[in-house]
Amino acid sequence: MENEDAILALSALAQATRLDTFRLLVRHEPAGLPAGEVARLLGVPQNTMSAHLSVLARAGLVMSERRSRSIIYRAQVARLRELTLFLLKDCCGGNQALCQPLIDELLPCCPDTECAAPE
Repeated sequence: MENEDAILALSALAQATRLDTFRLLVRHEPAGLPAGEVARLLGVPQNTMSAHLSVLARAGLVMSERRSRSIIYRAQVARLRELTLFLLKDCCGGNQALCQPLIDELLPCCPDTECAAPE
């Protein structure tokens, strides 16, 4: 990931509704949610939610798929992984012992291999 890509993603997440939207979509992976349901769950007007989803999509953090009359939004978990790795790549100057508490805290979020890098 390049600096500009990271800045775009972080900028998209630097707004409360968009951050809440992205976190909601991550929790609903892999099925995703219809745009109207995202708006309803977060208590945001649909036209406002549409604008927020567009910003997240331009940053590569969400994708949409038309299913019949609904547009289903899904979090781009691979992009989240790229962004996280970009931020942590030089963690603690390469001293693994200093980064281990962070790594230990991240591991319980995913059962077994769900967070493993694709082969």
